[in-house]
Amino acid sequence: MQAIHQPLHRQKQAEQRLSQTPGPNRGRKPDFRAMVQNKEMQSALGSGLLMLIAWGTAPYFGTLSIMLYIVAYAVGGWTKAKEGIETLVKERDLDVNLLMIAASLGAAAIGYWNEGAMLIFIFALSGALESYATERSHKDISSLLALKPETALRIEDGQMNLVAIDDLQPGDLLLVKPGELIPADGVVYRGSSFINQSSITGESLPVDKVAGDEVYAGTVNGEGALYVEVTKSAEGSLFGKIIKMVEEAQAEVPDSQRFMERFEGIYARIVVIVTLLVIAGTPLVFGWTWNEAFYKAMVFLVVASPCALVSAIMPVMLSAMSSSARRGILFKGGAHMENMARTRVVAFDKTGTLTMGTPQVTDIITAEHVDRTQLLAAVAAIENLSMHPLARAIVDQANKENITLQEAEHVQALTGWGIEGTVNDVVWSIGKTNVLGSMQSEKMTGSNVDPDEHDVNPVKVSSEWGDVCSRLEGEGKTVSAVMADGELVGLIAMRDTVRPQAAAAVKKLEAMGVKVAMLTGDRARSASVIACETGVNMVYADLLPGDKVKQVQALRKQYGPVLMVGDGVNDAPALAAATVGMGMGLSGSGTALEVADAVLMNDNIEEIAWVIGQARRAQRTVKQNMCFAITVILALIAGNFLQDVALPLGVVGHEGSTILVILNGLRLLR
Repeated sequence: MQAIHQPLHRQKQAEQRLSQTPGPNRGRKPDFRAMVQNKEMQSALGSGLLMLIAWGTAPYFGTLSIMLYIVAYAVGGWTKAKEGIETLVKERDLDVNLLMIAASLGAAAIGYWNEGAMLIFIFALSGALESYATERSHKDISSLLALKPETALRIEDGQMNLVAIDDLQPGDLLLVKPGELIPADGVVYRGSSFINQSSITGESLPVDKVAGDEVYAGTVNGEGALYVEVTKSAEGSLFGKIIKMVEEAQAEVPDSQRFMERFEGIYARIVVIVTLLVIAGTPLVFGWTWNEAFYKAMVFLVVASPCALVSAIMPVMLSAMSSSARRGILFKGGAHMENMARTRVVAFDKTGTLTMGTPQVTDIITAEHVDRTQLLAAVAAIENLSMHPLARAIVDQANKENITLQEAEHVQALTGWGIEGTVNDVVWSIGKTNVLGSMQSEKMTGSNVDPDEHDVNPVKVSSEWGDVCSRLEGEGKTVSAVMADGELVGLIAMRDTVRPQAAAAVKKLEAMGVKVAMLTGDRARSASVIACETGVNMVYADLLPGDKVKQVQALRKQYGPVLMVGDGVNDAPALAAATVGMGMGLSGSGTALEVADAVLMNDNIEEIAWVIGQARRAQRTVKQNMCFAITVILALIAGNFLQDVALPLGVVGHEGSTILVILNGLRLLR
């Protein structure tokens, strides 16, 4: 179907959707307009403005100044005070919010209205920055939720009916107009267009789609109308799985953050106890006045609060997850990002991960008296009636060479061997190389079927055929024998092709000091060929799913944390056994995506090295934040008791360190 002309308003609508779709090149810098529009940020800035006005009017209108300070306290501290009280009442625990509010009220009680307002302002500002980091991460990870289609135009009995997405079933035919969202995973039945898939795969450029191509729910149609046949229900679609992963990611927190949350409650109690001891004990022990003791207690309460420590982890992890999402890598939680940083071995499945997962014809060897095109045309005509992956590879090769397929007759499967049919009164048979009969030897390890058990008899052939077959199988290829009227007339070799970026991905990982292994159920010979092409040094072949689990456990024991990358149902146990399991988003099975801790949405395994590096940067940033926060807290506590740190300096030092820690974490958004 020809692409149809779209009205101007629809074109603008499409452009708007395309511009709003998250992609790898969008949103790399913090959006300061969005930051200012954040409600917490508005409250913090309002509090700061009132504080400045109150400070300016204090010399002239004392009462008005105090009233303005009270309003500043309320505007900036209401949200934090509410959170602190809720934690105290519901969870019977203290948190940093309550400590800060108590410190600011204490400062006001002894006449330091401006210092208390400054504490409220900077504390609210740091909280707003942390909220911005959280919102920004959730926006980058789940902005595609806004792209969730609600309805679809289903074609029934020649009529177009608007139906809910949940009512769609595999086999339904849909019309997707220009600029609209693709409602469901499916295959283009008719039409052509370009599709913006950045919300799913992270690809920066639209992808051309024609009849037979896959499309995904939640992606944006371009300028052509498409008829799409639904292949998956809404719940089983790739988009549906992403939504579930997003929900899990937003509910999950890193182990280090859990520890920090538990530590915060204990630490807050210690700070309160020490504060009370300073107020009650120092006048008796050191002879301080009550005002001096209370002042130092308030300074201690400010500088000892763990604001910077609490903010040292989560903004970093959220920023790292956000930047990863923009590159097409979704994590189900911050804990998996932490574990990713510790990766010492990346274990790849072979088929569908290091390779494309679809075999392609590599060699067609024919007898001298047989025309290559004639052989391929006849074989493809017969294989066109089979759905076997090797059969599809032969048909695809014929299509690539623009060979017209003739009608095949009397096509029948030969159990355990291959297929047979008649084309132009010639009986063609295609199957395993065990028909080579007397030439079957140790060199021909590709077959484990006894020809005597089947209807295809061994044929006497020259040693040249056996040598060619052995050479092809030695290259990791699957070889099929072709016979015409019982005479061997050719060999067709096929092999799963290596992903274009596989060798570069392995090289990048090894340059980072990460070991690379291949775990596959394929034969050792085929695995070694793929390993040679990709540069993988550690190869483990002939593995059943249970064997892959044992090998992952052995790698963890020998080298340390393992990242397992796979796409199939048979990889699911190994994905679960690894420190981090990563599924392939486009080619992966539903089971693999369910089990995986992270998903590579665009199947670009070259990004794995980047995400490990990003996770390591996040880990380094957390360590930097922790060391910096602890140093500032200890320095300010020591200064308070040894050098009489002023409350304003304590406020600026402590809350300033918190802001710096959060800003340091926001760097990972880039």
